Amino acid sequence: MSDPIRVLVTGAAGQIAYSLLYNIAKGDVFGKDQPLVLVLLDITPMLPVLDGVVMELQDCALPLLREVIPTDKEEVAFKDLDAAILVGSMPRKEGMERKDLLKANVKIFKSQGAALDKYAKKTVKVLVVGNPANTNCLIASKSAPSIPKENFSCLTRLDHNRARSQLAIRVGVPADNVKDVIIWGNHSSTQYPDVHHAKVKVQGKEIGAYEAVKDDGWLKGDFISTVQQRGAAVIKARKLSSAMSAAKAISDHMRDIWFGTPEGEFISMGVISDGNSYGIPSDLIYSFPVVIKNKTWTIVDGLAINDFSRGKMDATAKELVEERDSALEFIA
Repeated sequence: MSDPIRVLVTGAAGQIAYSLLYNIAKGDVFGKDQPLVLVLLDITPMLPVLDGVVMELQDCALPLLREVIPTDKEEVAFKDLDAAILVGSMPRKEGMERKDLLKANVKIFKSQGAALDKYAKKTVKVLVVGNPANTNCLIASKSAPSIPKENFSCLTRLDHNRARSQLAIRVGVPADNVKDVIIWGNHSSTQYPDVHHAKVKVQGKEIGAYEAVKDDGWLKGDFISTVQQRGAAVIKARKLSSAMSAAKAISDHMRDIWFGTPEGEFISMGVISDGNSYGIPSDLIYSFPVVIKNKTWTIVDGLAINDFSRGKMDATAKELVEERDSALEFIA
C-alpha cells in the first residue's frame, strides 16, 4: 500500500461534510488502496460537533482511514496537504445582500488561500465548494501565489449531474447513458446548462440530445431553468440545502482529478479562464467543459457555439466579472 495522503475538508461539522466524509474515508474518491489522513476544519463553536463526527468515523472501522484530525486552527489544518476540499463558507442569511455575503466570504477565502500558500504542498489540489464558489476560488488562488492557478477548481459538477439526470429522466434512460452536457460560467442562477454537444444512448445507439428529446422548447426553456433553480427547489422542499447530491458531486469531481475523465467524455468544472478559446474574459474562475489526464485538466476546444449559447455564456461571464471586481475591492 502507498503512503497515506492528507486530505482536508473544511466546514467539516456541516451537512455536506457529513455525507462526504464517509465517501472519502471508504475509498470512493482517492482509490480503494490509498490510505488517508483526514483533517477536519471548522469554527471553534463547532468543535464539540466535530468530536462526534470523529467518533462516527472511528466507529465505521474503515481500513484506509489512518488518522482523523479535528481542528479550528489553520496552521494545523493546511499543513502538508495533498488535497483540500473547501466546503465551509458564510451562508446567506435572510435579508443579506449578495455583496455582504461576498465580503464575508472574501475574508475567509483570502485567509485560507494564504494558509494553503504557507503550509500545504505546492502540488495540492484545491476544490472550492462554499458559495459564491467561483469567486471564492479565485480569491483563494490569488492569495496562494506559490501554488499553480491550475491546481484550483470550483464545483459545478452538481449542476452537471443535475443536467445529465434531467435529460436521462426526460428520455427514459439511465443517467450514465447521457454524456457531454456542459455547465458554462458561474455556479449561480446565471449558469448555462448546454446540451448542444451532449449525447444520449438510446437503444444502444448514441444520438444528439436534441434528437433524443425531440422538444426544443423544453431544452431551451424549462430544462435550463430547472437546472439553474434546482438548489432553491431542494431548499424549499427539504428546508435544508442539497447535501447528499453535493457530496456525490464533490466525490465525482475529485475522483476525476485524481484518476482522469473517462476516455471520449468531458465533464464540467470551474477553472481559471486564462487563454480559453471561447472569448471568455481572463482572470475568472469559469465553468468549462474539461478533460483530465495525469491530474491535469484541459479545456475542450473547438466546440461550435451558436447565438443562443453565446448570449447565455456572456451573461454569466458578466456576472462573474462584477463579482470578481467587487471581491478585489474588498481585498484592497
